[in-house]
Amino acid sequence: MGREGMRAADEDRRKVAEQLQLALEEGRLDLTEYDERVQGAYSAKTYADLDRLLTDLPNAAPIVPAAPQPPSPVMTGDKATEKATGAWMAHVWGAWAKAAVFFTLIWGVAALASNETIFYWPVWVLGPWGVVLLLRTAGGLAQGEPRKHAAEQEHRRRLREHKRDRKALYNRAIAAGELPAKPTKEQRKAFIAEAVSRGDLPPKPRRPATGE
Repeated sequence: MGREGMRAADEDRRKVAEQLQLALEEGRLDLTEYDERVQGAYSAKTYADLDRLLTDLPNAAPIVPAAPQPPSPVMTGDKATEKATGAWMAHVWGAWAKAAVFFTLIWGVAALASNETIFYWPVWVLGPWGVVLLLRTAGGLAQGEPRKHAAEQEHRRRLREHKRDRKALYNRAIAAGELPAKPTKEQRKAFIAEAVSRGDLPPKPRRPATGE
């Protein structure tokens, strides 16, 4: 299959829309032509559809398909556990570490300004707080909190991707006239339900079970 027959991605449609915007600003397109071509860009299926929108624009560059990314190496169970534990530890101790740096800087500046040895007073804040975090760390490791935290972070990442894909579908549907410019909540729900049933959009990710 040649490049022209390849399926275009949302990023390719966005790049074409940006080039059309530039052509409008340069006076090469009027508003009517610009609107028609932007709608065509967001409804385009293949690279050939996108190329036809740029052929008469001298400064427009053809859209080049992005090279496929190599698959990410699969982590073993031990490496995945180590990564999850490290991320959870950073989450638990992050605020304490920032506070330690902040209070230590204040203490250091005061010690230099006074030219005297000053008791390290941040210990009264950092010490009790650190004890609480040590207990939380020990209990969390025993109860599998790193794994739960990693599952929650992955769920949030999938939700962001789903929201991005959903927004792209809205934009294409509005550009193609399938949805009004400002669809109601009911219209959006019906459109998404149809998109999911057609396989154009995966179902909304579910929150991981906390009892696992």
